[in-house]
This record gives sequence, structure tokens and C-alpha cells, in this order.
Amino acid sequence: MPLKVLVYSRFPKAMMAPIGERFELMETVGQPPHEVFTPEQLSGVRAMITAGGTPLGGPMMDRMPKLGAIVCYGTGYDGVDLAAAAQRGIAVGHSPGANAAGVADLAVTLMLAVTRRLLPADGYVRSGDWASAKASPLLRPQAGNPGRRVGIYGMGEIGRKIASRLKAFECEVGYFSRSRHDVPYPYLPSLKALAEWCSVLMIAVRAGADTRHAVDAGILQSLGKEGFVINISRGSVIDQQALVTALADQTIAGAGLDVYEKEPQAPDKLTAFANVVLTPHVGGHTLESHLAMQDCVIANLEAFFAGKPLPFAVRAADQAISA
Repeated sequence: MPLKVLVYSRFPKAMMAPIGERFELMETVGQPPHEVFTPEQLSGVRAMITAGGTPLGGPMMDRMPKLGAIVCYGTGYDGVDLAAAAQRGIAVGHSPGANAAGVADLAVTLMLAVTRRLLPADGYVRSGDWASAKASPLLRPQAGNPGRRVGIYGMGEIGRKIASRLKAFECEVGYFSRSRHDVPYPYLPSLKALAEWCSVLMIAVRAGADTRHAVDAGILQSLGKEGFVINISRGSVIDQQALVTALADQTIAGAGLDVYEKEPQAPDKLTAFANVVLTPHVGGHTLESHLAMQDCVIANLEAFFAGKPLPFAVRAADQAISA
């Protein structure tokens, strides 16, 4: 009889299908588990699958007294209260690096789209203004990539892949992160120094309490009028209201965003700016990324039910930071 696994977050059926071939999935369809299953059913749950950004705290864990493993589908795990999990002896796993290539690709795509003004250019053709030779101030020549300084905030797997792609565009790359890394790019001593140095600020840092609103009004001011910000990390890293103000005041030149403070993102003031490119959190949404993430989820679950350590466990250092 297949082992039961609670699916805590809402996922498309196709994403869970390969996992459902090996385990009996208790689908909540994004609803609170106690509203879908009885206390008796939840009392037997030993493992769950969640999206890393979905809030999951100690009180919810306590509804499943036998819970021993929380497996995040994807790289992130910022929604999981790691300290509460550690206190209850619950292992937390994720899919490190599984979607890094896809996210890095989108980061560079957003940079190119906003700096080369692809959306206004597309609209210029579709509207007939190009055919009628109507002037468009939005299509005046822009700075190209050779020599462009791109600052990467966070030099993990995604940050490194972004950097390698940017070098192919002849960009200069610098970075700031919690610690230095053995990479061939200059390290800036602070996020402020990075913003002052670069003309494009790429946010690729892991989300957490220590990075919440790290990119605030002051950092955007340091980025300057010719600067762009690209976020493929988590929406919490940017103070979104400060970003809207910076765009309205022309404190910065534009933005490319795949993530937002509240998701799914309803149309708001961000959609009014022609110098902002918006995508619906699809950085890791490639066939290859999903296959890799599913493999990590299955490997973590199989190891847990076999009484072995999770092969893709959240690092103990990150557990300690959460505490």
C-alpha cells in the first residue's frame, strides 16, 4: 500500500503526477488541512509536500503529531518556520539548484527586456506607429550591454549562473552576499556599495527575516536614475511601496520583476509603468526544472520513509539562522 503524503500547497496536477505514482497523495488543494481532513486522518501524517513560500508554522505542524518530514517543492523554504520544525524534530528538505538554470535565464531575459525596452518596442510595432513614422521618445537609443555593471545580490547557485550568462554579454559583474565566495567577480562590502557601483541590481539572495526589505528606498536611491532592479528571488526582499515611489519619482530607470510581496499579484500601480516588465513567478517554470524538482522531492520522501537522512536537507546553518 503506498505511503501517504500530505500536499499542503496548491500545485497543478501535472507537477504532482510523478510523485503520485510512488506515494498516496492527500490533496488539500491549498486549503487548510484541518478543513479538508479529520483530526484522525491528520494524526497519521508523517510527511508533507509544500511550496517553499507558503507559510507553515508550529501550530499547523502540531495538527500532525507524527509529522517527521516537510519537503519543499523547489529551492526556497522561507515560508517554513525552521526553528519550529527543529524543535519538533521535523526534517526539512528542498530542491537545491534544481531550477537555477531556468531562473537565471529569466533574470537575464528581464534585464534585456527592460533595458532594451522590448515592451514599448513591441507596442510601437503593433500599434502601427512604426509604419506611420510616429516619433516615440521611449525608443531613443539606450546603453548596451558591453561594459554594463551588473551587481548580483546573492551568490548562490542561481547568482553564479546569472553571472556566467552575463559575462557572455560582456558585462562587468560584482556581487554582495552574506559571505565571500570563490568566484572570479569582485566582492562589494555592502548592499549599498553594490547599488552605488552597478547600473543593474540583480536580486538573487535567499529570502528570510534578515533580507526582508533589504532593498529599500535608500538602496534604490543609491542605484540612481540610470539604474534598473531585477528581482527573481522573493518579493519580500524589496520594499514594494518604496519601489513604486522610486519608479514614480524617476529615482531609478526601471524594473523587471518575477516575484512580489503578495502573490498572486493583482494589477496595481506597478502595471502603470512602461519601464517595468512583470512576469507571474515563472522563473523556475521549465520542463527541466520541474523534472529536477520532482526528482529531489521523491528522493527526500523515499529516504525519509526508509529511515535515512534527507539527501537534500536544508542546511543546519540555515536552521540556526532561523532560530
